[in-house]
Order: sequence, then C-alpha cells, then structure tokens
Amino acid sequence: MARYTGPRSKIARKFGEPIYGPDKVLEKKNYPPGIHGLNKKRKKTSEYGIQLREKQKVKYTYGLLERQFRNTFKKADSKKGVTGVVLLQLLESRLDNVVFRLGLAPTRAAARQLVSHRHIVVNDKVCNIPSYQIKPGDIVGVRERSKSLEVVNNALSGFNHSKYPWLEWDADAMAGKFMSIPEREDIPENIKEQLIVELYSK
Repeated sequence: MARYTGPRSKIARKFGEPIYGPDKVLEKKNYPPGIHGLNKKRKKTSEYGIQLREKQKVKYTYGLLERQFRNTFKKADSKKGVTGVVLLQLLESRLDNVVFRLGLAPTRAAARQLVSHRHIVVNDKVCNIPSYQIKPGDIVGVRERSKSLEVVNNALSGFNHSKYPWLEWDADAMAGKFMSIPEREDIPENIKEQLIVELYSK
C-alpha cells in the first residue's frame, strides 16, 4: 500500500476525529463519508474491528505504512516497559514528528517533506530520514540556508512552543532540543494504545 495522499477530511470523518488538525469539514459533517454515512442502523463493530480501526488511526496520524508500523511495534515489544506506551514514545521520537511538534511545519506530511528535501539538521548535520529516531539531548533545527523558507516561517508564526514539555525551543537558532522521552500523559493524541497491543497479540 502506498502512502495515503487523498482527501484528509475523508479520513478524519472516517474516524470521527480531527487526526490531521482542525478541520472545518469534520465540524460540518461529523459522520462517516459515503452514502451510508448517516445510516444509524449499521452493524455493531466487532472487537477485532475496533482494534483494527485504532491501529489504522495511529498509522494515518503519524503517516506510516503497514510494514513501518509493524516494525515499530516489534521494536516496542522488545523493549522494557508497557508496550503500548513505548510504541507511542517511538512514534513521537521520529524526526518528522519532532519537526512537526517544534512547529517547523503545519502538518506531519509537510514535516516529512522538509526532512526529505534536506532542510532539517540534527546536531548540526543534515538528516533526510523521516523515521530517524531522535534521542534525549539531540538538537533539531533548520538548515542555515533554509531559515528563510516561507513555509517554515509561516508555521512558526504564533506557534505555542510551551505545549510540549519534552521539547525546548531556541527561537534565535531556529532549533529545538529533545529534552526527554515524552510521558504518556503528555502525548496529546487520542489513542487507545492497548487495543493495538491486543490486536498484534492474537
């Protein structure tokens, strides 16, 4: 399966949540897309269906393909700690996600593009791997010649950098420090990670 590039509002409506950020279409049409979207007589979703839906939601939220997600889960399962929480921490530590959280891009997809196009540096070295795992103490910033990019400056305009306690922003350097692995209660995404663990445990 290729990465999804279709209408984001359609996916947000599918899950009934603004997984890509504020969405005016979702506010107006808070029901699934399609001709049966308003049909209240739909069959009750099975336990497997609920678990699968949660996994799909996380994949779309963080922009991962199936194999990438499965490999990330295996990595989380092999580490110490609660598997579901470790999974979210690994996803939050991805370079594209950190760029998004620092406010350098309006969406994770835009953050992935910034990374792929070599506009982002990690510890003063260009890194063009969106899945690169950021470690505590790493500094993520904008490449010197990319600091005048309109997309970056527009994204930073009015962005609240105190939202995420595990990140420290330096406006002068246009860079942020990854202070620590985020705690589960600090991660704002509405995700029931235990459902994903149960799905992969079958």
